Amino acid sequence: MVRQREFDVDIALDAAMQIYWEKGFEATSLSDLTSRMGIQRPSIYSAFGDKKELFEAALRKYTTYHSSNVRAKLQNRSSVKEGFRTLFEGIVEEGYSESCNRGCFCINTMVELAPHDEKFEILTREHQMYLSAIFQEAIERGLRSGELETDMNPKALAQTLVVSLIGLTVMMKSRPERSFINNSVEIILTLLK
Repeated sequence: MVRQREFDVDIALDAAMQIYWEKGFEATSLSDLTSRMGIQRPSIYSAFGDKKELFEAALRKYTTYHSSNVRAKLQNRSSVKEGFRTLFEGIVEEGYSESCNRGCFCINTMVELAPHDEKFEILTREHQMYLSAIFQEAIERGLRSGELETDMNPKALAQTLVVSLIGLTVMMKSRPERSFINNSVEIILTLLK
């Protein structure tokens, strides 16, 4: 008879995602994980596999959450330009908030693991491409409505905005001078003519 788990797998995975997001893969110990998740090592191994498999599951959970959050910010505005403004200004506000400045879990992984781990190179690249598709979808909506100029290349613009989003998120880790960032966001947003 299979023994039933005595913990909620989704809650445990969310706790793992939070600690990995705060500390990164290498700096997170199994003790950190058991403490934060509220379960013992055998339960982690049984439910998720080893530390790297747990990290992958946490990253996949994050990218699902992140992409649906980005999509909602772009779709919940009547103006495409306003949706992108809300998205980019939200990154700035979060970066300057008093709370923990963790940045983006996927971008942190891209910097920490992707250069030397093919699986995480692929996973982070897939998320970038998915964000690009979400951006392109919003841009095409703006083109159809007449809000955006018809001479722009939606795919190239979407990719450029993803690169800008990633660069902005990385820069916010060091909390640069506010005017530097605000001026940069204004220029990025002028790409949406």
